[in-house]
Amino acid sequence: GGLPAWLLADDGMRLRSTYPPFLRAVREYYSRLFEILAPLQIDNGGPILMMQVENEYGAFGDEKAYLEALRDEMRADGVTVPLVTSDGPWMDYLEAGSVEGAHPTANFGSKASTRLAMLKKRLKAGGPLMVMEFWPGWFDAWGDDRHHKSILEENCNDLDTILSQGSVNLYMFHGGTNFEFMNGSNYYDRLTPDVTSYDYDAPLSEDGEITPKYRAFQKVIAKYAEIPAATFSTKIEKRFYGEQKVSGRVSLFSALKDISSPVESPWPVSMEKLGQNYGYTLYRSAVRKEIQIEKLQLLGAGDRAQIFLDQQPFLTLYDHELEREYDIPESGRNFAQLDILMENMGRVNYGPKLKDQRKGIQSSVLLNGHGHCGWKMYSLEFDTTMLKKLDFAKGYQKGVPAFYRILFSIERAGDTFLDLSGWGKGCALLNGFNLGRFWEKGPQKRLYVPAPLLRRGQNELIVFETEGKAAGCVTFEAEPKLD
Repeated sequence: GGLPAWLLADDGMRLRSTYPPFLRAVREYYSRLFEILAPLQIDNGGPILMMQVENEYGAFGDEKAYLEALRDEMRADGVTVPLVTSDGPWMDYLEAGSVEGAHPTANFGSKASTRLAMLKKRLKAGGPLMVMEFWPGWFDAWGDDRHHKSILEENCNDLDTILSQGSVNLYMFHGGTNFEFMNGSNYYDRLTPDVTSYDYDAPLSEDGEITPKYRAFQKVIAKYAEIPAATFSTKIEKRFYGEQKVSGRVSLFSALKDISSPVESPWPVSMEKLGQNYGYTLYRSAVRKEIQIEKLQLLGAGDRAQIFLDQQPFLTLYDHELEREYDIPESGRNFAQLDILMENMGRVNYGPKLKDQRKGIQSSVLLNGHGHCGWKMYSLEFDTTMLKKLDFAKGYQKGVPAFYRILFSIERAGDTFLDLSGWGKGCALLNGFNLGRFWEKGPQKRLYVPAPLLRRGQNELIVFETEGKAAGCVTFEAEPKLD
């Protein structure tokens, strides 16, 4: 699911609207998608009962012509099952997100009686009550105090209330993992990117274990539907592989020209304009050393910037901090090279901020108040091609972003959890697969490693760490640690 980031390479792009290039992309996608899905509808003997026109559009906009265009395209492409929309349980959201010809449903995680009453009020012509997303937990964001866990008794009471009046779909039944850089984000008063785990306190845990919530929900559902007996014969094997030491290291600055080819431009260019959707981009520019640079400012930047003067750390900026002007101490004003490492921390996927999700630097870097020209931009997407070009015989410099190599051997593969205690921030890649981000601020402490990613014999773990805070080893534990 989700909108492809390449849409944002169009400077005029208006997501989720009747903007012609956006609708053209939707139509091209739908024409292929429904070739696959249309034959699988229930009236063709398939499993698809209904299809959803949009998701929580009422929290984003109210352009009915857009919703009508989606509805009409779905019908034209062979969708015959009932259509629905899905929105938060507030009247203005339900009104803005609904469209004639599609049945409104609601999303919520508490106060079921009140929420259902609002949905019933919206269904002026009657019809079934459907909770399309019943939230039994919640997201964890970097910097949260702890892993979110709901109160089980309240969950069960709400589920009981819903089933006594209508139908339900759990969001999430199994949350899973935001592998690679695929986490999303919310935006309240600040950017709040989701952690790598999408455990969500769901009935099935991130690593597929049955939880007490699963059993409790099963008892509630049994009041309304017969549940066939099931035997769970598969046991998930978890393994402890212990401490594994770093055997190679190379600084990003030493490896840069090997792993990425620069794009040159007078002005900084956003990630999307570079053809890059995720990861990091390093922006590099030469500065005349005889000119004293007293002030520095980024315009149109997102999401996190690490600024280096002659490859020495100067500033780390995030979200609201990005567009302020900063003074450069007198001792650091005669630098010859400016490097800015930009990290895409995850795109907002809910609400009005969804439309403002271009990453990297899309406007200017101001030095002494004026735009600075002459940039080389290095995309770092962490694909297998990039990883194969790493040369750990190149130079290593403490205190700056670097790659660390850990080789270890195993006899038998099982699920395990990568503990990066003592490391700062970055991502970890096992046998070329990006396990996702880590960050010492938590709450998540260990990354989930599914058994199929491991090989009998030698395995290679590469850790990219950006804060200059690296331990000499990592540990593979047998249990998760979400806070």
